[in-house]
Amino acid sequence: MSDEKYVAYVGTYTHENSEGIYVYDIDTKTGELKERSLAYINNPSYVCVSHDGKYLYSIADEGVASFSIDANGDLTKINQCWIGGMRGCYVEVDSLNRFLFVGGYHDGRVTMMRLNKDGSIRGISDGIFHQGLAISATERRLDHPKVSCVQLTPDEKYLCAADYGLNQVKVYKIDYNMGNMKLVDIVRCALDSAPRSIRFSSDGRFMYVLTELANSIEVYKFTDENDDPEFEKVQDVLLCDENTYSFGPASSSMALSVDEKYIYASVDGLNEVVILKRNEKTGKLTIEQSVPVSGDFPKSLAILPDNKHYVVLNHDTDEIRTFESHHDKKYSLMNTAPVTVGKPNCIKLHKLA
Repeated sequence: MSDEKYVAYVGTYTHENSEGIYVYDIDTKTGELKERSLAYINNPSYVCVSHDGKYLYSIADEGVASFSIDANGDLTKINQCWIGGMRGCYVEVDSLNRFLFVGGYHDGRVTMMRLNKDGSIRGISDGIFHQGLAISATERRLDHPKVSCVQLTPDEKYLCAADYGLNQVKVYKIDYNMGNMKLVDIVRCALDSAPRSIRFSSDGRFMYVLTELANSIEVYKFTDENDDPEFEKVQDVLLCDENTYSFGPASSSMALSVDEKYIYASVDGLNEVVILKRNEKTGKLTIEQSVPVSGDFPKSLAILPDNKHYVVLNHDTDEIRTFESHHDKKYSLMNTAPVTVGKPNCIKLHKLA
């Protein structure tokens, strides 16, 4: 792995000092990030890289934008398109670069965008607005649809859309020929939990849902027989004891390690990263360690390919920090100087050819 080269793409909010998507070279031995270039764009709060590594897609104030990736990992803008609704917050692309899927937090819309062979965005193929109001167990919370994450199942038959406002994950069957989506199932998360992020194990057997207000990870066993998807909840793991803290922790980001033996989750307010050991047979999780991030609002994180180093974006203190995890002794240490960047919100890694 020492001969492999990686870059990190960091999407930011540009209303203060940042100016777009920052590109960093990664020292895979130490986890150190060094800035190499910048792609100018308004508020690229979330980005994703195509599976073939040729293109990057980003949220923007104007909708969504596409970039080509050169041999050094630098970005060149191709085009941008309106998404048919309010500003998006999440993007996902299928493995054959046919469609881009966009989650809309402000208007509760899931949008399907058709892509061209050159990586450019052709336009809207389908769009669905979620409807309804959240049912609150405590009457403290009344909310409307807010799509916080869209994630394809590993076989790419279905798109799962986490709805923060409705406490649901809506499951859509994707018709790639017609370019549309059909609702086929709804996973109902705990009341007032506010699902924030979704991740699947690569074998497709388990779905993990990070909830922001319940500060938990809900674990679901996923099966699909005769095009009938089923999600069975097998565990609900609390990341912290909410009653212990008066400032209201809020879980914000989640990532699977490369070997899928661990899940890392960031918790705002608590300002920690919680590392959980994963049982690959049962899918269940056990908390291994909680690590203070030495900053405020750990908005996003990424685990480096060595499965030891991980990078945390501290949104409110305008910095990126790298830690090395020692799983055998159940602790982590920050081993490089923090990198300053304004309002970092999302990080994606890319392996150079």
